[in-house]
Amino acid sequence: MTAILLADDHAIVRHGLRELLQEAFPEARFGEAGTAAEAVQAARSGEWDLLVLDLSLPGRSGLDALKDVKAARPKLPVLILSMYPANQFAVRALKAGAAGYLTKQSAPAELVDAVRKVLRGGRWVSASVAELLAAELGSDTTREPHETLSDREFQVLRLIASGLSLTAIGEELSVSVQTVSTYRTRLLEKMGLSTNAELTKYVKLHGLNEEDT
Repeated sequence: MTAILLADDHAIVRHGLRELLQEAFPEARFGEAGTAAEAVQAARSGEWDLLVLDLSLPGRSGLDALKDVKAARPKLPVLILSMYPANQFAVRALKAGAAGYLTKQSAPAELVDAVRKVLRGGRWVSASVAELLAAELGSDTTREPHETLSDREFQVLRLIASGLSLTAIGEELSVSVQTVSTYRTRLLEKMGLSTNAELTKYVKLHGLNEEDT
C-alpha cells in the first residue's frame, strides 16, 4: 500500500490534496502534518513512500524541514508543493534533495503526474525549472547576486524586504537577533548593497517576495 505524507499549514489544503490524490491512488493511505516539526517527526517515525511538502510552515521553514528529513530518511522522496514561484526556491529545494518542485498554481493533473513519477523513483522538473537548473550550471558571473546567498541568507533577505525588524526575524526563524544581524551583514556584502532600503528595492525589482495566488 502506498503511503503519502502531506505537510501543509492549512488544513483545507491538506484535505484538498488528500481528496485529489485519493481519487488517483485509491489504494494509498495518508498522513498529515501542519508544521515543520510535525513533518520531520512524522517522516522519521513512520514508513512513507512520499512526502508532499509545503515550504511555508510554522516554526522552521520547509527548506529546513526538507534538509532534516533527507538527513534522517535519505531515501524518502520529497515533492515540494509551494505557493512560491519556481525562480525563488526550486533550485534551492532540488539542491537540498527534493525530487521535484511544483507551485500551487499547477493543474491538478500535473500534481498527479508528478506524484506518480516520483513514486516510480523519478524526478519531476518542469520546463521552467529545467531552465533554472541549466543557468545554475553556468559560471558565477552569469548568476544574479541573490543566487549566491545561502538558504538562510536568502530567507533573511526576503524577511527584511517584507518590513520585519531583526527581532521579529529572529523570532520567525528561531535564532538570536545577533545571528540575524550576522546574516544581514553577510548578504549585504555578497550583494554589494549597503542598506535595508537597497535590499527592499532589489527584492521588488526581482520579484523575490511575490507569491503565487
